Amino acid sequence: MLRRDFLKTAVATAVLTAVLPVQARKAPAMSNEHFADVNGQHLFYSVHGAGKPLILLHGGIDPDSFGSNLAALAKGRQVIAPHLQAHGGTPDTDRPLRSETMGDDIAALIGHLDLGKADVMGYSLGSSVALQTAIRHPAAVDRLVLVSAAMRQDGFYPEGVAAFQQLEANAATLGPGVEASPLGKAYPDVDWTNLFRKVGDLTKRPFDWSAGVAKLQARTLLVYADADAIRPKHMIEFWKALGGGRRDAGIDGSLRPANQFAIVPDTTHYTIPVDPMLPGIVERFLGAASEAAG
Repeated sequence: MLRRDFLKTAVATAVLTAVLPVQARKAPAMSNEHFADVNGQHLFYSVHGAGKPLILLHGGIDPDSFGSNLAALAKGRQVIAPHLQAHGGTPDTDRPLRSETMGDDIAALIGHLDLGKADVMGYSLGSSVALQTAIRHPAAVDRLVLVSAAMRQDGFYPEGVAAFQQLEANAATLGPGVEASPLGKAYPDVDWTNLFRKVGDLTKRPFDWSAGVAKLQARTLLVYADADAIRPKHMIEFWKALGGGRRDAGIDGSLRPANQFAIVPDTTHYTIPVDPMLPGIVERFLGAASEAAG
């Protein structure tokens, strides 16, 4: 287990998504496990359910971030759940972790599976990868769901940004703690210290994707916890960049924006991916988007 003092510092940041819930649950059993050799990566993915494909991208460190919500999402569609570079069943390479290149991996997977356009959903680190997939490969993404996403580094609270700066230096301490946890035992082949170093190298780098957000073609749903690691002001800024929050939608709702925005009550950045409200919110958006497209 990770010690409490670690959880109060670098571990309790936006990038170490759902490390706390991992201590209280088991990794879900994988079904239909596969590997795809795409973009120079030996990418692990599992397939669940049937219907329109939804690419589901986990948060940082924990490839099972969504817990039982993965099965809930798969009740009405086919969920394809890759493990990002160096996470879970996907081995690491010499390439540094970058949201842009991992987004290229996901677009390559969509092409490899001959899906045409797929819906893509990501949480925290996975939301950054999902966003970059949509920005860099618009022809690969139909609908986009971003859970606890930031479009700039300063979208996080200052204490989170400060923790990002320390994460790489703390890797040698944090890695063995996760290795001894249920998550570490579920994925014994992961080099946890190396993963913390690489995630720390990623998250300490400033980013600003607002220009790409303004050009997004995919209809998008933003979902946040009411006590998220993302600042509320940034949530609204992101929403406005997608065309929301500009005017009353009108008595018949005809003037509402194409994109959507949701706040899940009584949740935090670390509990939102497993909250039982999340699948219903997502399916309402994806189902409505599919009907509008039809």
